[in-house]
Amino acid sequence: QVTLVESGGGLVQAGGSLTLSCAASGLIKTKYAGWFRQAPGKEREFVTTTGWGRTYYADSVKGRFTLSRDNVKDMVTLQMNSLKPGDTAVYYCAATLNGAYDNAHDYDFWGQGTQVTVSS
Repeated sequence: QVTLVESGGGLVQAGGSLTLSCAASGLIKTKYAGWFRQAPGKEREFVTTTGWGRTYYADSVKGRFTLSRDNVKDMVTLQMNSLKPGDTAVYYCAATLNGAYDNAHDYDFWGQGTQVTVSS
């Protein structure tokens, strides 16, 4: 069993930065661990994930977001820079045991979500 608890969301102005943290018990058991997000009225979308020595980013966040994973400390951390109003969403930490890296339906474990709001 893997338990995920997010923290670090909030309100920030466009161009600002936020760091999201995910305390992930049992992280070492997972293939991929990362973040998805869901904006109002939209489907949940892939943001970034890491596992098996590789890290993947959605095109919309490449160069602005950085993901790190520490299997010893059981932590997954998302550093978000140069935030835009379009980044406003609920961000979910997620982990999969065997699935594809960017398919939300393949992820087995989810956190409760943390709100990120970017004002213009």
